[in-house]
Amino acid sequence: MTFRNGLDSLLRPEDSVLVLIDHQPYQLANLNSHEPQMVVNNATGLAKAAKAFGVPTILTSVIADRGGLIFPQITEVFPDQEVIDRTLINTWQDKKVVDAVKATGRKQLIIAGLWTEICVAMPTIQALGEGWDVTVVTDASGAVSVEAHEIAIQRMIAAGANMMTWLAVASEWQRDWAWAEHAAELSELIVKHAGGSGIALLWEQQLLNTPVPSEAG
Repeated sequence: MTFRNGLDSLLRPEDSVLVLIDHQPYQLANLNSHEPQMVVNNATGLAKAAKAFGVPTILTSVIADRGGLIFPQITEVFPDQEVIDRTLINTWQDKKVVDAVKATGRKQLIIAGLWTEICVAMPTIQALGEGWDVTVVTDASGAVSVEAHEIAIQRMIAAGANMMTWLAVASEWQRDWAWAEHAAELSELIVKHAGGSGIALLWEQQLLNTPVPSEAG
């Protein structure tokens, strides 16, 4: 087994490309591994993080005429971008998607989608076999059951995939709070999409901006 470790194994925005797969109403309707709104929120946070860090993002759906359009929360992040609509269940067998990924010149392939056990697992396993460095964002993905999600994750790990959550991906792209170029955007994302962490950050800012009362003399 080849272990994914060392500094070079961490995600870098200049080497990353994100593929968001089938975040559509049909899939969401039978999402049972996660609370549906959480997956919408997390996928949106991931999309916004990719845009903030200049990470190329490919949006793809499957038979959108029947399954519905990609969630507007995601497409609004990339308003002028074409969504690649497929008939193939396995995204990595769709030449248009693969060509779009290859055109970026990036080698760190990041995938999230619905459902984990089908539309995420198949392209992940194929891409791994073709030599790609693949990370799956588990909380921006989801399955028809908890068991289906967990078994899919086990299967992809066994094939060599890296597993992360969306905020971990964004934090790894940031890497250093002294890197001020994207720090404010990441902080805003945390406030809007990271639940309690965002509230805690607002509280911290409030405390830092609250004058310390002078002692009564």
